[in-house]
Amino acid sequence: MLSRLHIENYVLIEHLDLQFESGFSVITGETGAGKSVLMGAISLILGQRADLRLIKEGASRCVVEAEFNQMQHLSDFFARQGMEFDPESCIIRRELYENGKSRAFVNDSPVALNTLRDLAIKLVDVHSQHESLLLDNSLFQLELLDNLAQSREELTAYRLVYENYRQASQELKTLEESLQKDIDEQDYLLFQVEQLRSAAFRNGEQEELEQELSILDHAEEIKTSFSKIENLLSDEEQGICGRLKMAVQETSSLRSLWPKMADAHERIHSAYIDLNDLQRDIARWGNDVEYNPQQRDLVQERLSFLYELLQKFKARNLDELLSKQTELEERIAFIEQGQELLNAARQKRDAALQAARQKAEVLSGKRKARCKEIENHLRVQLQQLGMPHGVFKIEVEEKALDEQGMDKVTFLFSANKNIAPQPIGQIASGGEISRLMLSLKALVASRGNYSCLLFDEIDAGVSGEIAHKMAALMQETALGRQVICITHLPQIAARGQQHYKVFKTEEGEQALSKVIRLNEEERVTEIALMLSGANLSQAAINNARHLIYGE
Repeated sequence: MLSRLHIENYVLIEHLDLQFESGFSVITGETGAGKSVLMGAISLILGQRADLRLIKEGASRCVVEAEFNQMQHLSDFFARQGMEFDPESCIIRRELYENGKSRAFVNDSPVALNTLRDLAIKLVDVHSQHESLLLDNSLFQLELLDNLAQSREELTAYRLVYENYRQASQELKTLEESLQKDIDEQDYLLFQVEQLRSAAFRNGEQEELEQELSILDHAEEIKTSFSKIENLLSDEEQGICGRLKMAVQETSSLRSLWPKMADAHERIHSAYIDLNDLQRDIARWGNDVEYNPQQRDLVQERLSFLYELLQKFKARNLDELLSKQTELEERIAFIEQGQELLNAARQKRDAALQAARQKAEVLSGKRKARCKEIENHLRVQLQQLGMPHGVFKIEVEEKALDEQGMDKVTFLFSANKNIAPQPIGQIASGGEISRLMLSLKALVASRGNYSCLLFDEIDAGVSGEIAHKMAALMQETALGRQVICITHLPQIAARGQQHYKVFKTEEGEQALSKVIRLNEEERVTEIALMLSGANLSQAAINNARHLIYGE
């Protein structure tokens, strides 16, 4: 039940604090006073998407906060979400900022908007001004039937297995498309793989070939440089090795005269040995380097072939080319085992389909089992609302499985004797739709699905005695729960246990919407004005008292 509503800087509302009670509450006000603004604020805390235009002009942020109580039935939901749970209080808050940010909180803990919506539909049932137009929508009808038939649990169980079927179907479709594509390209794939296999390139070969080609192209330069280095090391008089050999001899004789020279001798001797070995290596390397035009042609040809393949297969290097070869080989292997893969995927899809169909049949059975009961209840309800020949039928036809199950639901209606029920959108007037919608909402409430119902002008298109009857039904529906109704009809307003008035004021250069709770005298005056208009007469006041108190 909604117990408190706090609004700051929402459209035309600067600051508002309202307390609500159980039972039947009504909200009235002239057209344009701000009743729709109030509904918008409530919709915001129930998960509606934020819009910067909702922030009051001149303000940096907007806040809407609502407190609900009687939360015992939601303990499991809070546990699944990992949120703090208090059965006596749940505070929902939305904050909008001028920079475009929007935040949602439940009991001061930030939550995602989807979580907020999931919670909201368990707290309050909202009938907007436009919802009656949805009464002819098949999906809306089906959702309403699930509420009436109390088949939500079966629907949830079905959707779990249906999702498995949907995924298995998508996997099969993707596999079929991929396999067919490879089959269509099989000959070309085989040609490509054979071309790469016959090339027989190995890891690291590109670098080796490029290095070898560079050596062959610069053989004379390399050989000359080796010769110069060897001379610098080995020349008898000026070579480094010869001079180091002389240093070794000198330090060897000096060791006996100056013991500290022993370490220096060893270091020089070690350097001599290393450089002497290096000199021999350089001499050998120099001998190994020879310009070989035949070998150069072979290397160049191999490299050119490699570069050609790199370009053809759009590879940047040999590693990518070898990876491409592996990929092509895997595609060919995929074709070869394709039928086996398809059979496995089809078996998985078929098993998932069977499981989904079984759950769909359970769901459909629950829906159909309650249809007659719902029809009978609504027939009685419609009679009480001034339609003695009113007939309501629920037609359930089988269709292909989707996330809603296997049922296509159509609501059929007739308000007149000897006229067969037809789809609601083809036959019902605005006033008849209003009465039918109220009857449906009252039945939903009676099933214990909601502790709070909010009606925004659900009485559109009715007047006179019918308005009295609708008011009586709302009052009855409010027994043991909370019903809040925005109305223009005095007959309905007079039945409210609590009465709130929305009005607009001019303060300086700005217009503001405000809401107050009326006391008994103010209530009489408000209903009298609803009866007579701006010219308040004693007769209107007397009529108002009669509506309220039966005097």
